[in-house]
Amino acid sequence: MQAALAEAYRAHWARLLALLTKQFGDLDLAEEALQEAFAAASRAWVQGPPENAAGWLMTAARRKGLDTLRRRAARERRHRQAWLDAEPRDEDDAMLPDERLGLIFMCCHPALSREAQVALTLRAVAGLSTETIARLFLVPVPTMAARLTRAKDKIRAARIPFREPEGEELVERIAGALAVIYLIFTEGYAPREEDAVVRQDLCEQALRLGRAMVDVAPRSGEARALLALMMLQHARRAARADANGMVLRLADQDRKLWARDEIAEGLAMLEAIEGEGFCGPYHLQAAIAAEHARADRPADWRVVAGLYAQLEAVQPSPFVRLNRAVAVMEGFGAARGLELLADVEAQLAGHGPMHLARGEMLLRIGERQAGKLAIERALEMSGKAGERRYLAQRLREIG
Repeated sequence: MQAALAEAYRAHWARLLALLTKQFGDLDLAEEALQEAFAAASRAWVQGPPENAAGWLMTAARRKGLDTLRRRAARERRHRQAWLDAEPRDEDDAMLPDERLGLIFMCCHPALSREAQVALTLRAVAGLSTETIARLFLVPVPTMAARLTRAKDKIRAARIPFREPEGEELVERIAGALAVIYLIFTEGYAPREEDAVVRQDLCEQALRLGRAMVDVAPRSGEARALLALMMLQHARRAARADANGMVLRLADQDRKLWARDEIAEGLAMLEAIEGEGFCGPYHLQAAIAAEHARADRPADWRVVAGLYAQLEAVQPSPFVRLNRAVAVMEGFGAARGLELLADVEAQLAGHGPMHLARGEMLLRIGERQAGKLAIERALEMSGKAGERRYLAQRLREIG
């Protein structure tokens, strides 16, 4: 039963929350009602989920929300809309529209700070826990919880509408929406909350939203670049772990398992963008992914390092520097990679992949003991079985 609930949460949370938010005009109320519906499902689905799980949850959540509104109306001694008196009908999953893009744009309203936009949409659309979002932002959990509460309060106080923007407003707001979609994809590509190599449901949700963004903003080079980037990365999903669930390095993956049609579509989209002379952060990342995705030859690490240098110039972050340092190690030598990594070691002290990268660099310059200690540190910090298998095997190879 718990597995069925978890699957229903993954499959239906975002779509149902978007619909409820549109109906109630209150994100906080919608989230509370949907959480209560899932709690009710945990009691009612003892013999298994109903055939129409999404419809069951939607009906239960609407009833919970309407009950709350009725109580509010009674306390305030005033009448609500006539539909409050109606008993919600049983919902048919096939008839439920997809309003997730509208939910993203509501959460990405310019009245909110960029960090609040991203955090709130990860909570509402991706259904990530506050703890996971706090780890993504490298902040304490109470700080993130307070940030999410303030963001929802701001939406309510400012009466931010649930709708898709148009014209100049769309241009102004698209950057925030794209950032959120990519973070949803990132959480699916490398889940922090679950012991899985990939969460295909989140990746596919991000891809659907990415295609929807291209539909509403076909002239946005960044929207098309992001879609190309996600397609190129997701195309390798079947090859990213072995039969025992051990994470595989790119060089060790069976390229015959890559989704060739998705790679071809992503490359074609990227080439079209390049032909228009467009170059933004997602375009640079897509170009890096394309360099790795071509199965007919290994990646040119010097090209990759140059692309990361361009990306760091327009979008500096310790994570970009880490990836750049790894590319420089492969293309120009470990000593130069270590020089680049030194600037962000302190910032990424709690990030296991940094210790792994540093360990590999130290090994390549002959610092065997220091390199082994760094990889042991990465193993200590990893909580995912597939990563731990890889790191343990790497330590056995070092001896």
